[in-house]
Amino acid sequence: MTERTMPSPDAIKAWARLMRVSRQLMESAEESLKEDGLPPLAWYDVLHELAEAGEGGLRPFQLIERTLFAQYNVSRLLARLEADGLVEKLAVADDGRGQTVRITARGRETRRRMWAVYGRSIADLVGAKLSADELGMVSALLGRLRHPPAAD
Repeated sequence: MTERTMPSPDAIKAWARLMRVSRQLMESAEESLKEDGLPPLAWYDVLHELAEAGEGGLRPFQLIERTLFAQYNVSRLLARLEADGLVEKLAVADDGRGQTVRITARGRETRRRMWAVYGRSIADLVGAKLSADELGMVSALLGRLRHPPAAD
């Protein structure tokens, strides 16, 4: 690495804090879900994306793009969600091997129950610790780190 490509001490410190805080927040949210007997956060992410997609559902590759899970993780997760009756797989008319995945009523209820706990975690872990101005600043700064930029 050349001096030009080496991170500054401030960049290293920011990176380390971002990674640690991210992990701690996710672990805390996961623990809250677990304490309430609810599925892991990955289930919420998939159920959320499927609910947002509406009755048309999503193809598995679209879920991979939207959640950033690896293909094999999404395949296993969808199989588990289907076995629990939270999603249903539908054949795609013009694609003999293709499937669309759609959230079921039971999946919507599970998502609603999960959000009650997850949303409370977000409020407690982030919202209660930062002012509205600080939340806006953190959101804007993290948005600048996204690649490619996305409309959040």
